[in-house]
Amino acid sequence: MNLEFNRNDDTMRMLLSQLRTRLDKIMQGGGKRSVEKQKERNKLTARERINYLIDKDSAFIEIGAFAGYEMYEEYGGCPAGGTVAGLGYVSGHQCVMVANDQTVKAGAWFPVTGKKNLRMQEIAMENKLPIIYLVDSAGVFLPMQDEIFPDKEHFGRIFRNNAQMSAMGITQLAAVMGACVAGGAYLPIMSDETLMVEGNGSIFLAGSYLVKAAIGEDIGNEQLGGAVTHTEISGIADYKFKTEEECLEQIKKIMSRLGHHKEPVFDHTSPLPPGKNANDLYSIIPADAAKAYDMLDIIERIVDKSAFEQFKEDYGKTILCGYARIEGWAVGIVANQRKIVKSKKGEMQMGGVIYNDSADKAARFIMNCNQKKIPLVFLQDVTGFMVGSRSEHAGIIKDGAKLVNAVANSVVPKITIIIGNSYGAGNYAMCGKAYDPRFIFAWPTAKIAVMGGEQAAKTLLQIQMASLKAEGKTPTAEEEKNLLDEIKGRYDRQTTPYYAASRLWIDAIIDPADTRKMIAEGLKAASHNTEIKEFKTGVIQV
Repeated sequence: MNLEFNRNDDTMRMLLSQLRTRLDKIMQGGGKRSVEKQKERNKLTARERINYLIDKDSAFIEIGAFAGYEMYEEYGGCPAGGTVAGLGYVSGHQCVMVANDQTVKAGAWFPVTGKKNLRMQEIAMENKLPIIYLVDSAGVFLPMQDEIFPDKEHFGRIFRNNAQMSAMGITQLAAVMGACVAGGAYLPIMSDETLMVEGNGSIFLAGSYLVKAAIGEDIGNEQLGGAVTHTEISGIADYKFKTEEECLEQIKKIMSRLGHHKEPVFDHTSPLPPGKNANDLYSIIPADAAKAYDMLDIIERIVDKSAFEQFKEDYGKTILCGYARIEGWAVGIVANQRKIVKSKKGEMQMGGVIYNDSADKAARFIMNCNQKKIPLVFLQDVTGFMVGSRSEHAGIIKDGAKLVNAVANSVVPKITIIIGNSYGAGNYAMCGKAYDPRFIFAWPTAKIAVMGGEQAAKTLLQIQMASLKAEGKTPTAEEEKNLLDEIKGRYDRQTTPYYAASRLWIDAIIDPADTRKMIAEGLKAASHNTEIKEFKTGVIQV
């Protein structure tokens, strides 16, 4: 057993090393030369601006670091989606921060940039958190304007969100530290307060070249829309500063004066550490994803005192449900049990599969948590719902629909951690991205797809083989194997957590040892929103 644990530990540490290496490259932004150009203009980088702002020794949870990863290669890539963003503390207040990275294509907006910025606004709106924009962008990336400009989830939605957040009473601060052009000019002006840095910050609907082309007027950018112009003539901006540091200090002062939110509706007591070592998490997950393990071992290394009070412990055993605390916050946990278990009828059930009784139990537990106003934590390692005649005749679709209905209508905050597999309808039932988790994180071992790579590859191979035979072709055994390998390789690349993170299906890939911290910070964020809707479900077949 120790040998297997050591192998598991080695595999996880190798995955974490790969994660850190890739993150290190992303944090270089547009590269050394682009950073040097920032310095030549007395400008900080996006990450330096955030580091200057956040309180010392406080947590910063970066969201979307892998946005755009291995995408847009024909344009030279778009590290972190051209935007650095996350949750942090400024003057003691937890807030959302979004900083354009001018070193990446002059801070231009790619399609994933818009998606990431909208995600950050969504986090602010759902949790009623203040949001700080550090603006330094040349506007829409013109070669891809058709994918970023006109649709509901495109660039313009950001300004709609500005207006809605203002109506919701959510504080928005915008510091203009570089270009702020065309439609992007609305973002700082629709914020509560606008700060500008002299010499570098500028706001205008059209720059000097376009003004010359459009109306024949000769004027420089600084005179057209610089800090002096907008604080002394137009009145658009509220403050101007000689340096970025002075500008960021003013943001700290503004944040220090914010009122405090009401007492959270979710129960919170003094935090207690887990009774079992979180570093053990590295050795629990099998190096072979097909192998079983006990999800209870994971839970006991995340929750306070390793205390987990199970709900219906002896029923529906392929899903664990129960009450616990994480950093003092009361939570309800719904987790896929990965070890093989025995059902109430004495049948052996595969781990990671949702059976009728498991779906029924989890739906009931989710309803209970909503009644009691207890936030939900989902720990995913699911291969899907049980298939076959026995399950179909027993109504697996009905019971699965009951679980999906409960998850979809849940009104308490939901936080999802994808530990291993996240396949098919199991992803939905266990609160995947489509079901509005407040935050969704993945371990480096996560795999997200409609089904496992082996099964998908064989299914696709059968379809292609049938097509070839219909054309009168009979592939050799070697050709068939090569085709299977090609299909499986392509499919496996699309199931990695990096593929998911690049498209923002998940907020971040995290170190398993940080799971407790990430959940706790998510619950702190959720506690700012004290307005919980009435819990209702639709029509459910029983």
